[in-house]
Amino acid sequence: MTTAATMQAALSPQDAARQLALTRMKRLAAGLLVLMAVIFTVSFALQDRYPWLGYVRAAAEGGMVGAIADWFAVTALFRYPLGLRIPHTNIIATRKNEIGASLGEFVEANFLAESVVRGKLESVGISRRLGGWLSSSSNAERLTGELATAGRSVLELLNDDAIKNLIESVAREHLVRPEWGPSLGRVGERLVTSGQQHAGVDLLLERADAWLRAHPEAFGRAVSARLPSWLPGFVDKLVDDRAYREVIAFVEGVRAQPQHPVREAIDRYLVELTNDLQHDPVMILRVESLKEGLLNSPRLREFAGETWESVKASLLEALGDPQSAVCTGIRGTLVDVGTRLARDDALGARIDRWLVDSVTALVQNYGHEIAGVITETVERWDSAETSAKIELQVGRDLQFIRINGTIVGSLAGLTIYAVANAVAGLFA
Repeated sequence: MTTAATMQAALSPQDAARQLALTRMKRLAAGLLVLMAVIFTVSFALQDRYPWLGYVRAAAEGGMVGAIADWFAVTALFRYPLGLRIPHTNIIATRKNEIGASLGEFVEANFLAESVVRGKLESVGISRRLGGWLSSSSNAERLTGELATAGRSVLELLNDDAIKNLIESVAREHLVRPEWGPSLGRVGERLVTSGQQHAGVDLLLERADAWLRAHPEAFGRAVSARLPSWLPGFVDKLVDDRAYREVIAFVEGVRAQPQHPVREAIDRYLVELTNDLQHDPVMILRVESLKEGLLNSPRLREFAGETWESVKASLLEALGDPQSAVCTGIRGTLVDVGTRLARDDALGARIDRWLVDSVTALVQNYGHEIAGVITETVERWDSAETSAKIELQVGRDLQFIRINGTIVGSLAGLTIYAVANAVAGLFA
């Protein structure tokens, strides 16, 4: 299949319309040339009988010359006229790479210049426009839907095994490699110093008191099980009741007295424990051994997998429901940000300044590469296809050159013939 046939098959609806308009203009220009040729033939044949036809012949002759010259000029841009390899024809195809390079340089110099980019961005007022757009609930909802769709697509494209490996490696890097003892000791020391352990002790005592009052039989059986079997049953009962009351009273006393010896003993133990966790090599080694036993088990891999699967399922469900807390939060955040940008001139000015500086720096550093995309793209195009593409875009307008050339040539031929006859009449 030829290049022209390939392009014809791949034309978009817009390009198909351009192709139809180009074909019509070519036929009109060619029709004018044929009309000039017919007029010239008739007037040339009859001018001896009707001298005034000499003016018509001159006009038609000039129109033909202008039409042919401009046909040649227009055709030479895109192909070889009549297939003849005349020098300096088929210009676009033969100089495609130079044209691409020149176009890239033109874009870089005139569109990617720092002054142009900075001036345009500063005149736009990006933050205010963006804020006004985002502050509309309908726009925020639409953008939320797009973000949710993009988020779901990203989640579905992610490799689950790779994410699980990442979670496991991060856990090992930040949980397994550092020593636990000193870190736990420092955290514990701050908690004990601020008295945070008291709330935990109160909770334990409260739960112990509640359990004892709710399960007196279980406590009694636990005490009886430790008494000699030869004691009579009523002795077991007395001991159970006595022990139960003593334990209840003891727990109540500890709960009621902030300075109870048990509480002070717990505080001293915690102080010693936090100190040992930070400075005692034996304690640090024991904690490390416990850590290794916990995290080197297969459960760590299972935990990473379960964590990712749970997070992924929750996010997919939330992003798929426009009324979920996640989507509602995104919408609300977008509207809030838009409102602030629209109303807070100081914030908008800072953001605009940051955007202008960032984009300008980007253009300064990568402007040549951005313009180079044009050059590289044109270089990759097929020469014949490039000519066909450009002709499709501008060829219709260029056909007016042929039409204008026909008209101007006719007027020029008529003027020259009339002036020549006038001058000849003066010297006759």
